[in-house]
Amino acid sequence: MKLKTWAVLALAAVTLLGLNARASAQDYPNRPVKIVIAFSPAGAIDILGRLIADKLSTMWGQQVIVENRPGAGGNIGAAAASQAAPDGYTLHFGAQTLGTNVTLAPSTAFHPVTSFEPIMLVSTALEIFMVANATPFKSVKEVIDYAKANPGKLNYASVGIGSSAHLATVLFSDITGVKMQHVPYSQMSQTYADVFSGRTEIWFTTAGGSLPHVRSGKVRALAINGPARSKLLPDLPTMIELGINMKDESSWYGFFAPKGTPKAIVDKVNRDLQKVIDMPDMREKELALGYRFIGGPPDKLASYLKSEIAKWQELEKKGSFK
Repeated sequence: MKLKTWAVLALAAVTLLGLNARASAQDYPNRPVKIVIAFSPAGAIDILGRLIADKLSTMWGQQVIVENRPGAGGNIGAAAASQAAPDGYTLHFGAQTLGTNVTLAPSTAFHPVTSFEPIMLVSTALEIFMVANATPFKSVKEVIDYAKANPGKLNYASVGIGSSAHLATVLFSDITGVKMQHVPYSQMSQTYADVFSGRTEIWFTTAGGSLPHVRSGKVRALAINGPARSKLLPDLPTMIELGINMKDESSWYGFFAPKGTPKAIVDKVNRDLQKVIDMPDMREKELALGYRFIGGPPDKLASYLKSEIAKWQELEKKGSFK
């Protein structure tokens, strides 16, 4: 009888927990929601995160606040978000560093697979392969030929290890078999200055900040990364067209919740995020700002994150980051 009583009580407790989770999801959100972004304001992920936050705020009738927590290549903000209460009121809008830092800058405070519930792979970002105007290069092939003949002579710019420019160029170098010298900058303004002057020859970074300089002629764009040509720069070939197997952008952005967040809340946020990126005005911004919206269910992001971690781990084993 005692065993039967305990079984009944256990079943009742599980049922009650399930009912409470569903009730909280139906009521969610009933107070402000915080989105942690692990990078400084005004970058590509911050711009997109604030656009989404505004849309969700209107949709939910609650304030949705963006909190920038930069530092340690994204680890500080990600750790803070992972340690928040798993109730849906703290979300993390994370970037490709969640996939790379496991290899390049591992954290003891969190792990991107075990510390988060994936919600949605929201977007990738258009990446443009550019050279300084002071260089003679008029095609990607010319860059590759020169780099192969002169290993380590060409410098490429980034704002640090794990940044979009660093990762895209590492992948490009691995696929093409070239060796270039990495020049990391602490400030984007210095990156601009050195690339415009020709002190640093190669720049392979997202369109968000670089597109105006391409259009003004301050740098020479030679190709883009991604599955198809962009309406922003329709004359530029993709790397795939040039026979370089870079079909996916290195920069990506996804929503996560702390591990243990109820599935019903994760699913609601996923559905509402899909509604946001499907809005006509968001589709206009997608093109104008150089994003490529992805969307889809949480397990799509879960699979993508694991594949990203494996990809960069393999490149590390090959010595591609040296």
